[in-house]
Amino acid sequence: MARWKLTVEYDGRPYQGWQLQPHGPSVQACVEEAIRRFSGETVRVHAAGRTDAGVHGLGQVCHFDLEKPTKADTVRDALNFHLRPEPVVVVKAEAVADDFHARLSCKGRAYLYRIVNRRAPLALDIGRAWHVPVALDADAMNEGAQRLVGHHDFTSFRASICQAKSPVKTLSLVTVSRVGEEIHMVARARSFLHHQIRNMIGTLRLVGEGKWTPDDVTKVLEARSRAAAGQTAPPDGLYFTEAWYE
Repeated sequence: MARWKLTVEYDGRPYQGWQLQPHGPSVQACVEEAIRRFSGETVRVHAAGRTDAGVHGLGQVCHFDLEKPTKADTVRDALNFHLRPEPVVVVKAEAVADDFHARLSCKGRAYLYRIVNRRAPLALDIGRAWHVPVALDADAMNEGAQRLVGHHDFTSFRASICQAKSPVKTLSLVTVSRVGEEIHMVARARSFLHHQIRNMIGTLRLVGEGKWTPDDVTKVLEARSRAAAGQTAPPDGLYFTEAWYE
């Protein structure tokens, strides 16, 4: 029996999220089915983070156990063959120690949120970015984002259906920057609350539009009320970019 670690890239638009769902397709189901077709074994795949419906993956990490003797390149190439035509790709396969766990061993996760900030609507990036036609001040948004860095009670940015035991999280980094006609928010933490990033960027959009100030972000954080924050941004622009381990 060998344990395999995969780095997976996927377009989240056709799926109800990473996790297996009774009411629709999931990325996890696609990967598990590809493994079954390749090896003849029925396995359970564990991921570093359970992305929501419509959220994309650039560096999702998962693991599974396999009895079939094989090599890393074979695992990668065989799974990619059996994943076709799904928009899911195994970028890398690695043999890891038996005590490695994609979720439990993870020391941190990183996400990217993309806003396309232009008047013209989207053509190529429909479903892959949030289109905001009103001009945004990325510097003001970044100043507001710094109010969120650190150890805080993030109740104001927590979805009502969040199952986390505590609303307290530690954000090690949150930055907002302009890249051409796009606004990028990068966030890094050990873990996040349900919809936390989408609620943060929805709030920071108000700062970018000049409707709120960075000080208002602090007030929202201190309010500890979801009603105090901005809208939940759509899943289109959110990407799971990295999970890291010791």
